[in-house]
Amino acid sequence: MALSGAVLFGFVMTHMIGNLKLYQGPEAMNAYARFLREMGTPLFSHESLLWIARVTLLTSVFAHIVTAIQLAKGNRQARPIDYKKTQYVASSYAARTMVWSGPILAAFVIYHIMHLTTGWVHPSFNPDDVYQNLVRGFQVWYVSAFYIVAMLGLGYHMIHGVWSLLQSLGLNNTRYDALIRRFAVAVTAAVVVGNISFPVSVMLGMVK
Repeated sequence: MALSGAVLFGFVMTHMIGNLKLYQGPEAMNAYARFLREMGTPLFSHESLLWIARVTLLTSVFAHIVTAIQLAKGNRQARPIDYKKTQYVASSYAARTMVWSGPILAAFVIYHIMHLTTGWVHPSFNPDDVYQNLVRGFQVWYVSAFYIVAMLGLGYHMIHGVWSLLQSLGLNNTRYDALIRRFAVAVTAAVVVGNISFPVSVMLGMVK
């Protein structure tokens, strides 16, 4: 769970940072998209490294889902009979909703791929103009609203997930717990605010 989460966390961070090219205009954004498709050439063929990255991500997503189901099943088997009264002492709301936020994010990822990668649900999709795909896609208010809600869900998932994966990887000394939690909050805020800024900027007409 922690290792697959680390891969997904790294992707989410780099994906958000790369998409900041949106604010540099069409040339910068489309050049970044071409770089992703052509990285490794001529040693590797066109898009081969990109597909390796995609397969790695899909494998990590599958591993993350499988281990989440296994953990949830193990927790249920450990206590088949619920408490008469539940009082949460240490667990946060984000921690208690991980099993629900995960599937919701998985559904969002599927839509995101069909919207901005394949263009199956994007009526004006142009595979050679990533900038306009983003702008025209986010000009549809309900699409932007869906993205914003999904990013808030990502925030809930990340804020506990980042802390938890660092704990699982060995940084579980109570002396560092407060620092780890602050780090989790900081990186989560950066990713969520950065990603939400894209549809908001388009809807406000700041990016055209």
